[in-house]
Amino acid sequence: MKLSFDDVLRHLGEFGRYQKWMSLFLSLSGITFGIRMMISVFLLNIPGHRCAIPGYDNDTYDVQSDNHAHVINATIPYVVKDGKLQLDSCHIYFDVANSTNGVADRTVVACKKWVYDKSVFESTVSSELNFVCDNAILATHSKVIFMAGCFLGSFAAGTLGDKIGRKKALYLCLLLLITGGIILNWSSNFVMFVILRFINGASAVGVFVSCFVIGIEMVGSSKRVRFGALLETFFAIGMVVLSGLAYFIRDWHTLELATAIPVAACLVYWWIIPESPRWLLKQCRQEEAEVIIRRMADVNRVKLPDNLFEEHVTETGTHDDDTPRSSFFHLFTNPVMCIRTLIIFLNWFVVSMVYYGLSLHSDNLGAGSLHLNFLLVGLVEFPAFVFVILLLNKLGRKVMYCASVLVGGVSCILTIFTILYADQTLQWVTVLLAMVGKLGSTGGFLIIYIFSSELFPTVIRHSATGASSSCARAGAMVAPYVVDMGKFVGGDFGRVLPLLMFGSLAVLVGLLALFLPETLDRDLPETIEDGVQFGRQPLRPRSAGEVSGENQRGLQLLLSDSRKTDGNQPMCKQYTLPVNA
Repeated sequence: MKLSFDDVLRHLGEFGRYQKWMSLFLSLSGITFGIRMMISVFLLNIPGHRCAIPGYDNDTYDVQSDNHAHVINATIPYVVKDGKLQLDSCHIYFDVANSTNGVADRTVVACKKWVYDKSVFESTVSSELNFVCDNAILATHSKVIFMAGCFLGSFAAGTLGDKIGRKKALYLCLLLLITGGIILNWSSNFVMFVILRFINGASAVGVFVSCFVIGIEMVGSSKRVRFGALLETFFAIGMVVLSGLAYFIRDWHTLELATAIPVAACLVYWWIIPESPRWLLKQCRQEEAEVIIRRMADVNRVKLPDNLFEEHVTETGTHDDDTPRSSFFHLFTNPVMCIRTLIIFLNWFVVSMVYYGLSLHSDNLGAGSLHLNFLLVGLVEFPAFVFVILLLNKLGRKVMYCASVLVGGVSCILTIFTILYADQTLQWVTVLLAMVGKLGSTGGFLIIYIFSSELFPTVIRHSATGASSSCARAGAMVAPYVVDMGKFVGGDFGRVLPLLMFGSLAVLVGLLALFLPETLDRDLPETIEDGVQFGRQPLRPRSAGEVSGENQRGLQLLLSDSRKTDGNQPMCKQYTLPVNA
């Protein structure tokens, strides 16, 4: 009887000591990922600024004296902004001589040099490279290009992991992340900055996706939510750590180095993190998988027979190099898998857009300083994790995901009433609703990682998860433009427009997700055909006792006989795990 690697995990322990230690090490990468994904909040922050006074060499943003104030008032025009009279940030007076009467005509022109408020930051990329006024859009472009790197990295790391292995893909991304993060400190112009940020984005997501896939393939079906929640919890910890570092380090160069150099500690992963035994078995590399399985058994204190892999004498037990392997594009060859995959991709896109749209623009919450607002956005993620951990294995993936996304979406939509029709005394309600929206998107993000990875077959899980993550990065690329759209519209409707768009799309994908099958307590689908049949008929997971009974006849470890599968997998020799050896 053909059994899957999940049956092997039930024999070894679905979440034994070995898996717990590996989950902890893999989850530490979430801190790095959280910092890298959110650091643009501080690097690209645009401080208060105004035009520099021509000929005034020691001009500063702060008023130095009465004479300085007089020069400022005579040089910088005033404009009405947000209902208040303020100094124009982008224009100065310019006197043009009138040849007719000899009296200079005063006009207003755009300036090319600025002074910045240093009360919050000593320097940011935006202040150093002058991403202000007509160039303010460059800050938004920088965020989008970073997310474009994440988009490419998600898919590239996934495809690479399916071909060369999860561990090698992880390490390559780690080396790229460390190198790019350190060199970023010396960026001297927009082009250099965005190229390095693109590399940072691609490598950071590659590390996160690789760690996630290794972990999810190493734990049993009933324990996947624990690993997923642990990884996302460390992402939130990274946001909290970043808020503290940014509070004490106000120079962007120092902050970038302080967050990039410690990542080098993860290089020890090469000697700690094993290759995914599930992937090794699918590649017919049973000897390497046996070493890892025995190590897992030793740490989990499970006794295995000496002759763990016994070869059956079969005429078909040879590897056929001409047999085609499954690829990512096989997801679209069957109508069931195609529709299911498109629904998953759309959900990743929207959940990510809502999540990053509410996170990266935390300075619009109106709850105080930027650092406090960002800290609140990070802290609100922990209640979401608690809800998911407590309820996901009881209510199921689909119910919890749809509930999280729908509640978050409706909360964002409800801000239209507090912003457009309520007075300033109810501003706290707007903040509360935005936090509930963030809570829902956080829970949805955590669940969709677990939910979708359980729906994709093992043969293309890494590349499919990478493609899903690419859709998430595409959503994150759109998020800054959606938020900035509100600035162009202006007024109260401009404030509510992004939230209205986020909420409406969240409700839409939450309803579409109802068409996906439940994965709670189901074995992971191994082949494309398994994925097609998944959810069409009830599957009863076998207990440890049932597996033990089958071991009396021999527990087959992932017998990949292409004549019995979808025809896209290599044929491996057949092996058993005998108990009474």
